[in-house]
Amino acid sequence: MKRHGNLFDKLCSFENLLIAVRKAQRGKRFKPPVSAFNLNFENEILKLQKELQDQTYQIGCYKQFQIYDPKKRLISALPYRDRVVQHALCNILEPIFDRSFVYDTYACRKDKGSHKAVNRFTEFSQKNSFVLKCDVKNYFASIDHDVLFGLIRKKTKDPQALWLIKLIINSTPSPGIPIGNLASQIFANLYLNELDHYLKETVKCRYYLHYMDDLVVFDDDKNKLNDIKEIIRKYLICLKLELHTDKSQSYSVKQGVGFLGYKIYPTHRLVICQNIRRLRKRIKSYLWLLQQKVITKKKIICSIQSWIGYAMHADSYNLRRRIFAQYEFIEG
Repeated sequence: MKRHGNLFDKLCSFENLLIAVRKAQRGKRFKPPVSAFNLNFENEILKLQKELQDQTYQIGCYKQFQIYDPKKRLISALPYRDRVVQHALCNILEPIFDRSFVYDTYACRKDKGSHKAVNRFTEFSQKNSFVLKCDVKNYFASIDHDVLFGLIRKKTKDPQALWLIKLIINSTPSPGIPIGNLASQIFANLYLNELDHYLKETVKCRYYLHYMDDLVVFDDDKNKLNDIKEIIRKYLICLKLELHTDKSQSYSVKQGVGFLGYKIYPTHRLVICQNIRRLRKRIKSYLWLLQQKVITKKKIICSIQSWIGYAMHADSYNLRRRIFAQYEFIEG
């Protein structure tokens, strides 16, 4: 296995940091921290570059908040300059790590993503009778710092790059890695990468896909899937992880199986009921705010568009017409 060196000079180069600044400010240029950085951005980049080169760089304090997506999650957000550093790091690490991932790992990867994962799930459901869905319990919060760093050391031998990586991993005192860190997305894919290869190459799971904390295996033999579930459970113990018992089961594909916000059948897919209820509740809240003149119709439409985009990847034409029929200013 090749270990990569000479990464840190590339990471700290002015060109790479400038690219990182541009990535970090997408859609946020007018937010106060970004505007303040951009007022004197060349000096800010040079200052950041020197801190990294001297290894005096320190990570700022996380700002934490809850989201419901759809379940409750704790998001940890770093100050803007720290997000620039993470983009600079990921610019260098992502091409190295991504080459080692199996084809059917879909989360947070270029030219992959949730919709391609859903399409692949549909394709596999058309070729098999059963599916095993395994959910890793409290995945991000359970990732062990030492195990993760050991996996990273298998990929890179650059001591300065490893210093920065370790600094980021240990930036939270508790176990796990923060949801919200850009680097966490790469680390999360890497943490289960050896399991992915083991299932594909040793266990010979032909119809396998992985999306963050969801591991999915298709087969015509349900008993075989139960054996694979036990293999996964034992492997996760070595990574100091465990399966979510209630959410790790085998199903007949004909009954429709929930995955990434859809209920997927071999012949079609539907929007899950929970997301429909959440939309109706959100619209009701928006209409009350509209009556109070707190928001505009344009603001409501912008907010609803993301849901419509998601629903359009399901067989949802009649559903969208039914929901939005009473609201003339929303086109579903």
